[in-house]
Amino acid sequence: MTTDRTTPPPPRPIAPGADRDATEHAGPLLVHANFASDLAVGLRATAVLGQWAEQAPRTMWLLRPGDVLLTPVPLTGAFQEYAARLLGLSAGDVTVVPVPPCPGVPFAEAVERAGLLPAVRELVAARPGIALLPTALDESAAAFARDLGIPVSPYGREEPTPEALKVTSQLNTKSGFRAVAATLGLRVPEGRVCRHAELDALVARMTRDHREVVVKPDRSAGGHGLTFVRAAGPGEAPGPLSLPPVDDTWVVEECVDVAHSLSTQAWTGRGGTTVLFSGEMRTRDGSFTGYEAPLRGPAAAARGELEEWARLFGAHLGRHGYAGPFSLDAVVTRQGVLHANESNVRRTATTTPHAMVTRLARVAGTKDPAWCMSRRRAPVPYTFEQAVGLLEESGLGWSAGRGEGAVLYAGAPTDGLTWRHVTIAASGPRLDVLEERLTRVLGPVV
Repeated sequence: MTTDRTTPPPPRPIAPGADRDATEHAGPLLVHANFASDLAVGLRATAVLGQWAEQAPRTMWLLRPGDVLLTPVPLTGAFQEYAARLLGLSAGDVTVVPVPPCPGVPFAEAVERAGLLPAVRELVAARPGIALLPTALDESAAAFARDLGIPVSPYGREEPTPEALKVTSQLNTKSGFRAVAATLGLRVPEGRVCRHAELDALVARMTRDHREVVVKPDRSAGGHGLTFVRAAGPGEAPGPLSLPPVDDTWVVEECVDVAHSLSTQAWTGRGGTTVLFSGEMRTRDGSFTGYEAPLRGPAAAARGELEEWARLFGAHLGRHGYAGPFSLDAVVTRQGVLHANESNVRRTATTTPHAMVTRLARVAGTKDPAWCMSRRRAPVPYTFEQAVGLLEESGLGWSAGRGEGAVLYAGAPTDGLTWRHVTIAASGPRLDVLEERLTRVLGPVV
């Protein structure tokens, strides 16, 4: 493996399509970890984008021989060696290029401002047939690929059209999703869209009808910026919210009685829409904290309707020229009614972990494994090597021979305490056993 800002030796030749998922480009990839994108939140939300970018090392799990990774966060040698060992990669197989942070601008512009563009051009020239794989398909990423003279995966020689980029941007907003959901017949919580100046008046009006509402910035993800508001009393309006104008457009929805938060991940393109997996999100105060798949227990009853909605939604995206991954998030009320919440037309927090799980399970010969992603709070700070050692000494590290175990998929946390991991097992009950044992070794879920 190579970590460099200059041109490495040419990669070893690999057969077209070797060990590459059928949904992706068959040849080498330039993985563009553009967490700095205005699809999820505005580029002015630098603190939020910086926090999300800390997970950029997880894109290491997408790499195959010949690939190049552009990352806003450097990957430590210990993490690269760990991931390479589990993936069966050898030294020199992939190239990792760290890009210094440049707050407030798209990631492609940060590459240019850092003076890395000539080196990237040389890396591309040494890899005939390479394609760009962005975390988020925004206009900046499409322009970056055009400037490099390479296609965007999975579009091939046809560039993403302006219509495809427009629908991608629109359906990463709450208001855009609600508008399309209405045309497709997807059930959504009652709500309204307003400008920032109208927000207090709308919240006051809706709390009189619903007692509790949730206020959402139009462009947000992972629960960023969500605010729950209750009426002071029957027929009374809450006081002014004094929310920062992080977005000029807001959505105010009735707060339904949530029993389960679900998300399904799908893929759409010329061949139609394929549901890849569905699972239950772990949330706290509306914010995403983890995920488990496949669906089981009472939540599984909603799977059929949720996945049918995903196919309808994917068909809409396809009609407008979008190709690639997307997710559809929803909640099930305590009365068993499914409500769609939002769409994320990009690689989400679960996309790359699922790709990693699929890849590891394939080698282990495990079909349709159960898996979950969590964060755990260790009792004391650990280095990455120490945390890996704890898992392996306790028999909880990933083992292809056993077909189960935990993977520290995002490297070491900055505090050495809050560890992101994915646990993989052959079944849900076995997953529960491993998770319980992990609590004793790595600390409780947070």
